[in-house]
Amino acid sequence: MRYVVVGAGAVGGTVGGLLYDAGHEVTLVARGAHAEAMRRDGLRLALPDRVVMVRAPVVTSVGDAGPGPEDVVLLATKSQDTAAVLDDLAAQQSDLSIACIQNGVANERMALERFADVYGVVVMLPAVLLEPGRIDAQGHPFSGLLDLGRAPSGIDDLAKQIATDLSDSGFVSRAVPDIMRWKHAKLLRNLGNAIEALCGHDLSAADLRVIAELDQQLRDEAVACFAAAGIGWVDDEEWLARRNNQVSWTPVEGRDRAGGSTWQSLARGARSLEVDYLNGEITLLGSQHGVPTPLNAAVQQLANEAVSACAAPGSMTVDELRRLLDD
Repeated sequence: MRYVVVGAGAVGGTVGGLLYDAGHEVTLVARGAHAEAMRRDGLRLALPDRVVMVRAPVVTSVGDAGPGPEDVVLLATKSQDTAAVLDDLAAQQSDLSIACIQNGVANERMALERFADVYGVVVMLPAVLLEPGRIDAQGHPFSGLLDLGRAPSGIDDLAKQIATDLSDSGFVSRAVPDIMRWKHAKLLRNLGNAIEALCGHDLSAADLRVIAELDQQLRDEAVACFAAAGIGWVDDEEWLARRNNQVSWTPVEGRDRAGGSTWQSLARGARSLEVDYLNGEITLLGSQHGVPTPLNAAVQQLANEAVSACAAPGSMTVDELRRLLDD
């Protein structure tokens, strides 16, 4: 069984790189300078306790990867790129197994519109890609927690096999029958990504208290939407029991944490952000079920304005953010 990693960035590159290092057949699909660097020099995957040089095949399109029914596609693109990638995959092969190693809960819906065998994956994987061909995988003692299951629910032999392969490659992974409950719980924890991108994380204690309050208000709106829509999610106690300090931020070669996925997108000068599938998921649910979501809508708008203006991460003060949200 070959793993075709579509979107071999920070998360996809870490997953694909460690699967390859553990002896699995892997093809990496990436774009631009990152793909060129990996083709030329390999992928340098730095972990807290070692450096892995990954020499897996690298291609720049799913057509060049040529996925087939015996392969598993690990979809690790940002959510705003998912639909186009799925269309390309469907044009190549209609009988594919797709595992969505992505934040948000919309990717599985999009995949199920095109493929029968779709798996959701909860992503807790601290990794940084700011330079082509070089990834810092900062998770320790395990590189990430990647539980998975069939979408919208269920377990099968392939889910168990993927979980076993991930576990043998340095991750914590298990097959669970209610994966979307876990993915909705992860969505709650990603609603503050845009705030980190806007304000950065080198903040005073007072600013951090304001950020924590805003993050809780974002979650409160989301929980109200989940309740109105009849959506289940894993509570904090169950979430913390599963995480259990198995994946902690750890410096790599003296380099500390840079920032989360949305922060990194701004830092790389990305032309779009995934906020429409994080905070935007909540505003969509609010519209569908008559639940007010003003804070998520405002954060979504501010983040999209920042990327349109090519703003650097941390370019807004917490006071400025608070004032704009109050307005």
